[in-house]
Amino acid sequence: MGDKQLVSDQRLAFGRVAQLYDRARPSYPRAVIDHVLEVARLGPPARILEVGAGTGKATVLFAARGLGVLALEPSHEMARLARSNCACYPNVEVIEAEFESWQPPERLPALVCAAAWHWISPVVRYQRAADALAPGGTLAAIWTLPDWTRCSLRQALSDAYRNAAPQLAAQFPMHPDSEPTSLAGDWRSEIHSCDAFTAPLVTSYPWSQDYTSSQYTLLLQTHQDHILLEDAQRAALLDAIANAVDASGGILTMPFTTRLCLATRR
Repeated sequence: MGDKQLVSDQRLAFGRVAQLYDRARPSYPRAVIDHVLEVARLGPPARILEVGAGTGKATVLFAARGLGVLALEPSHEMARLARSNCACYPNVEVIEAEFESWQPPERLPALVCAAAWHWISPVVRYQRAADALAPGGTLAAIWTLPDWTRCSLRQALSDAYRNAAPQLAAQFPMHPDSEPTSLAGDWRSEIHSCDAFTAPLVTSYPWSQDYTSSQYTLLLQTHQDHILLEDAQRAALLDAIANAVDASGGILTMPFTTRLCLATRR
């Protein structure tokens, strides 16, 4: 399997669990949305572009502020749920399309990408963003990542992965042996090396959420590296993780950091 096909399979895997994704994935802190609107100087009835809308987790937050949202989502299953979740916002349009090949009908004042910028081809993503933005427009990439350094159950969960799924590489954030921030890349260096953008800014918002063992294993089933495991391997891993959480009192307090990365179109 070629690298291009592998990436396509990975980023479309979420469609297999669209309903669960919509139910189990957390939303984004209000302060993150406030910061984007402040930097971009946006208010109603401005219209923004969203890339990789998923089931509309971020879409509804911007639409609720009175903004119009032109939302792109390549997965049919995810796009269908996004339309349903945004049905009460007539200023939201969800288009099933890949950003790399989509042609913007106009230049917009902001492009927002929540939990998906790493799935856009690094060869073209900044140029495609520049093509979609008006001069002075804002590019905003958002990630919510676990902070394993603050997780008291990290070692127990690491043991569960090592014993039940040793072949699962620690390449993605929900693996306790991973370096989660690597998914977001080096934003400042990427922007400084890109002629179309300037003024890189990275802001972090720490928060946490409590999970029972069943809630946490449901969350893990919305992450592509876990989705793509063989059924028996996934079941064994989830059982081991649930046992680790239950053996430690039945509640996992997962520390998260939502990272907001901003840049300005020249």
